[in-house]
Amino acid sequence: MPQTTAYDSKIEGNVIFTQLDAAMNWMRKNSLWPMPMGLACCAIELMATAASRFDIARFGSEVMRFSPRQCDVMIVAGTVTYKMALAVKRIWEQMPEPKWCIAMGACASTGGMYRSYAVLQGIDQLIPVDVYVSGCPPRPEALLEGLIRLQKKIEGEQAFLNQKPKLAHELIPDIEKRTHPTPSIRGGVRGAAPSTSSVA
Repeated sequence: MPQTTAYDSKIEGNVIFTQLDAAMNWMRKNSLWPMPMGLACCAIELMATAASRFDIARFGSEVMRFSPRQCDVMIVAGTVTYKMALAVKRIWEQMPEPKWCIAMGACASTGGMYRSYAVLQGIDQLIPVDVYVSGCPPRPEALLEGLIRLQKKIEGEQAFLNQKPKLAHELIPDIEKRTHPTPSIRGGVRGAAPSTSSVA
């Protein structure tokens, strides 16, 4: 019977080649720290996602911080009233870049059943949303699926060019000619020539 060991000294000297963007995106997508904005009943499902049965830690997102300066992704779970909307926006603005947003449930996505003067009809009217999770309330599996979709979106980002455009141009002056245009998460096309037409 062959003996298995946890440590292999042959692996120690190996070198891995990759792109800077791929390495940065891999690190970002596997360590998304959520900012839980639990505003209504969807927050119970969000709590269940973090518990042992569903275990959000499998995706590197178990570190739920209640300080916006330590978070990567805001999970808006529940009904956003106009009274609470500006507080949500303030917390969003305090989060460092890069940051993403998941609208969890019908109320966060579209206002849900509350067609009311007091309820914001979708958090995307206030902040940019990357992933919508449907349901009233959505099950924890649905939130995990939304998190996986967000990870796939992050995989395709041009992390270095978006974060450090000045440094990228200093290192590679013709970087925009060498990169292919890619669809942006926030809308539009990254890497494409700027449009001459503008909408007033």
